[in-house]
Formats: sequence, structure tokens, C-alpha cells
Amino acid sequence: MTALGILYPGHSGEDDYPRIEQLLGSNVRVDLVNTETAGDDALGADPLRAMGTPAGLEADVAELRLAGADALVWASTSGGFLHGRDGARVQIRTLARMAGMPASSTSFAFVHAAREMGVRRLAVGATYPDDMAALFAEFLRSAGAEVVSVTGAGAGAAETAAWGEGELLSLARGADPPDAEAVLVPDNALLTVAHLPALEKHLGKPVLTANQVTVWEALRLADRRLNAPELGALFTREPIVQV
Repeated sequence: MTALGILYPGHSGEDDYPRIEQLLGSNVRVDLVNTETAGDDALGADPLRAMGTPAGLEADVAELRLAGADALVWASTSGGFLHGRDGARVQIRTLARMAGMPASSTSFAFVHAAREMGVRRLAVGATYPDDMAALFAEFLRSAGAEVVSVTGAGAGAAETAAWGEGELLSLARGADPPDAEAVLVPDNALLTVAHLPALEKHLGKPVLTANQVTVWEALRLADRRLNAPELGALFTREPIVQV
């Protein structure tokens, strides 16, 4: 049994995680702890940065450690990249020391997932305001990616948590120029897992979403690679262990 520890802020898109657990099979457990948030519709950078301070997550980290997690991921894209690349590195190193296990964040999960897929020219379809979407793109560029398109919808978590396939497809299509090799949708409040096959079919390219890459990153830290095509092209990479 591999136990994946997820620190998830609030109560918006966390229903993706039991769905992912079900699709991965009986030998993977997703342990999710809900952390305090900056508010359902907090779009400003300062409250979102404060939300992910290691000191504020200490009790939640301890809960995952006691639950027997093998790896830990901070499941807030904005709560990572808003610290900048260096600050986000310090954040996850501190969480790893506190937890006594490998740790990462959704922001770095996007970087590592794009590398795993062998895609460099990326399109960003974000629910964030334009300025925050631009900061996420800058984070990706600092890791060596070429961001060819950035779209920000300026929607809050309370709104996006109710989005379905139509809204997701509209966001992804609006952000997707022909030369993009993959589309990234960086908001953990979005429920995307049930729609990944349809999104990739419509766009004809890989789609990486926040909760999807968060679990993939936890598996990577735990040294697991699983083949689960219903979770998108990211989960069909070698080496394959069939689910």
C-alpha cells in the first residue's frame, strides 16, 4: 500500500481525490487533510502566499505523518508559485523537514509533469486574474518551459468549484494556440478529473490539471508509476504498472 499525503486548502475541488484514488486501484491510498484557506474568493496574492506558510501547516503536516503517508504534496498551485521559484523551493524543503518525508507542491508538479510528458511549449488556461496567471507563467519559464499563451478568467473558487465540462472546455480552448504542445489548467478548486479524457480528445493534446498533477507528483515522490488512462495522457507514461 502506497499512502499519498495531500494538504488541500479549504473545501472546493477535493472530491477529485477520492475519484483519483478509485481509478488508481486498491494499493494506493490518498490521505487528504483540509487546511485553512484565505477565503473562498480571495484572489489577492498576499493572502494566498500566507495560506501556505510551513508554520501555518505544521499541525496538518503532523496529521499526515501520523497517518503513515509516504510522500506529501501541498495542493495549492497559487500557494506555491506566488512565492517565486526560490521561495517555493524553500517552502517544500521546509515541509519535507517537518514531515520527515519527500514533499512537493502543485506548482512544481506542473513543471515535473510537463517534463515527464516531454512537452515544452505550454499554454496556460487559468481561472486566476490576468496578473496572477502571468506569475504562474513566469514560474514555468523559470523552470525552462516556453509559455506560448496565457489566459486568466478572473473567477473565484466558489464559482469555479461549480464548473462542469463545458466551462472547462471553453477555458482550455480559449487558451490553446495551435503551437502549444500541452494545456495547463492550474487551479485546485476545479473538479477536472472526470473530464480529462474529453478535454484531451477535444484539444488533441495533453491537458494537465492541478489535482491530477498533484497526485501524480505524490506518486513520483513515492517512486510509483501507474498506468491509468482515465486520468489523462500523463498517466500513460513508461514505466507502466497496469491499474
